[in-house]
Amino acid sequence: MDETRKPKISFSLELYSRDHIKRVSLPDGNRDSFIVEGTLGGLTDLEMVEDILLEINGATGKIRIDITRTELEMALSKEKRARNERGKV
Repeated sequence: MDETRKPKISFSLELYSRDHIKRVSLPDGNRDSFIVEGTLGGLTDLEMVEDILLEINGATGKIRIDITRTELEMALSKEKRARNERGKV
């Protein structure tokens, strides 16, 4: 599948208090990038919801990423192969 036709991955970030937001940066000018940084606290749960949503829960918030189990497994498999290749002499 070519890059322009791949489904887009969406996400949501929920922090339970403003105290856990480290930085939100929306630069002036025509730069399209922005940064949201915070802390989820200690990991409390990691779950694939109905094989279509990765949910990472921490003590102070959660992040949800719209990715299928298959897409996640493929990405992890590619990373594992890349690490193995880097380790060869």
